[in-house]
Amino acid sequence: MIEELLARISSLTPLWIYIILFGFAYVENLFPPSPSDLVIVIGGTLIGTNYLHFVPTLIFSTGGSVAGFLTAFALGWQLDKKIIHSGKIKFLNVQAIEKAENAFRKWGYYLIVANRFLPGTRAVISFFGGMSRLDVHKTMFLSTISSLLWNIILIYLGIVFGKNIAVVDNYLKTYSNIVIGITIVVIILLLINYFIKRKRSN
Repeated sequence: MIEELLARISSLTPLWIYIILFGFAYVENLFPPSPSDLVIVIGGTLIGTNYLHFVPTLIFSTGGSVAGFLTAFALGWQLDKKIIHSGKIKFLNVQAIEKAENAFRKWGYYLIVANRFLPGTRAVISFFGGMSRLDVHKTMFLSTISSLLWNIILIYLGIVFGKNIAVVDNYLKTYSNIVIGITIVVIILLLINYFIKRKRSN
């Protein structure tokens, strides 16, 4: 499958490949999971064969990541304003959501910097950043830095490993599983801590 994907992308003109890089990076923030990381690695492979150039590959992939992040951010902003705090959904505890948003305002910028390195949570972080009303300009800057660093790593892996994309894919899957596993454990611990504190306060 990976070889077939490489063959299909390689058959396109460079302009279309750059557009595909942008598209996959954009969609991942809205409809995960998306193989955007693998597609960017393939872009790096094509740089190694001198079919693509490093700078436009980095610009298009990063541009797609940032655009997708900001779209999810805007959706979270509007959802929070028009639905959650409007009182239209009765079963939602607005006070609990506000507490979570306040916590995100404190730590959210750190999460945005780490965002691209946290597969499985990227869409959640961008969406919740909008709900928490984080500063748009600061969010854009930090998400751009995060995307730049991550995409440079992916492109570099594509250049180094060349045609052996399956090796990189296995590493990315292993890394993703580890990060998701750690995230689940952290969430469980936070929930346990929350319920213990709530029980003690009653």
